[in-house]
Amino acid sequence: MLDDFLSAFSVWFGDLQQALFETAVQPLMYPMGLGNLLEDAYTATGWLMVGVIQLLLMLVFIGALQRWWPAEPGQRWRAMAPDVFYTLLHRLGVFRVAMFFMVEPLVERLFGWGAVHGVQGFQLDALVAPLWQGITDTAWFSLLLYLVVFDFVDYWIHRGQHASNRWWALHALHHSQRDMSMWSDNRNHLLDDLLRDLIFAFTARAVGVAPGQFVAVVAITLTLESLSHANTRLRFGAVLDKLLVDPRFHRVHHAIGIGHESHGKGSLGGCNYAVLFPVWDILFGTANYRSPIEPTGIRDQLPHEGGRDYGQTVLAQQWLGLKRLLGRA
Repeated sequence: MLDDFLSAFSVWFGDLQQALFETAVQPLMYPMGLGNLLEDAYTATGWLMVGVIQLLLMLVFIGALQRWWPAEPGQRWRAMAPDVFYTLLHRLGVFRVAMFFMVEPLVERLFGWGAVHGVQGFQLDALVAPLWQGITDTAWFSLLLYLVVFDFVDYWIHRGQHASNRWWALHALHHSQRDMSMWSDNRNHLLDDLLRDLIFAFTARAVGVAPGQFVAVVAITLTLESLSHANTRLRFGAVLDKLLVDPRFHRVHHAIGIGHESHGKGSLGGCNYAVLFPVWDILFGTANYRSPIEPTGIRDQLPHEGGRDYGQTVLAQQWLGLKRLLGRA
C-alpha cells in the first residue's frame, strides 16, 4: 500500500513537472540560446516544485505553530528578513542549480578518476535488500535507509562546523540569529553551504542513491529542519523526542552559552548536533534534554561580551563571514 502511494505520488509529480516544464520553462530556453541545457532545466523545474511545496508547508502548518505557541513572543521581522531571502534562494532551487554546475562536474571527474583506477561506488539499497526480503512495501525502507545514512553524515558535518575554528567562522552566521524561526534553517554562509553540498553530492554518488530518492531525502530533511528551527515550544514527548529532533531539542543547540560551547566559556563544541535523528547525539554523548528554553545567539554578540557584529544584511553577513575566516573580523 505504501509503495502504491509513493508510485502514485511519483506519477503525479512527474506529470506536473513535465507540464510546467513544457508550458513555462522550455519555451523560454530556445529564444535565450539555452537549448543545450534542457535536461538540466527539467531537473531544476523539479527542484522548484519541491521548494514550493516546502514553502507552503512552512507557511500553513509551521507558521501556525509559531503564532499559536511561540517559544519567544515578539520577534522582530526586520531581523528575520535576510533569513527569508536565504530560504527562498535555497528552496526555489536557485542555489541548487548553481551548485549543480559547480559541484557536479567536480564529483563526476573524481569518480571518473576512481573508475579508471578500479575504485567504484556501490548501491547501498541493493546491498541491504536481503534484510527486508518478503516485505512488499520496500520503497519506504529504502527511503528511510538513505535518510539515516545522510543524517549520520550531516551529524558529523555539524560536529566539524563546531570543532574547527575556520569552519566555525563560517557556521557562526547560522547561530547569530537572535530571533530564530522557521526561516533560520538556510541562514548560512554560502561557502559553508558549498562545502556541505560537496560532501552530500560525494556521498550520494558513493552509495548509489537514485536522483528521485535524493530529491526526497533533501526535501524531507529541509522541511523537518524548518520545523526544528521554528519559534515554538512544541515537544514530541519523552519517547518520540528520542527518535526525531523537535524544536525544543534543537533550540537548546542554538541557546547562548549552551548549544555552541563546551568545556567553559567561549570554547568550541556544544550539544544537540543531530539534524533529524537524536540517536546520534545519544550514542556519541552530545545530547542535552535538560536545559530550559533560553535566548538564541552567540555569547560574543552580547553587549557586555563585546557586541560582535555578524551583519544585518545578506551582503554584510557574507562579507563578515569571509573576514572571520581570514581572521580579520
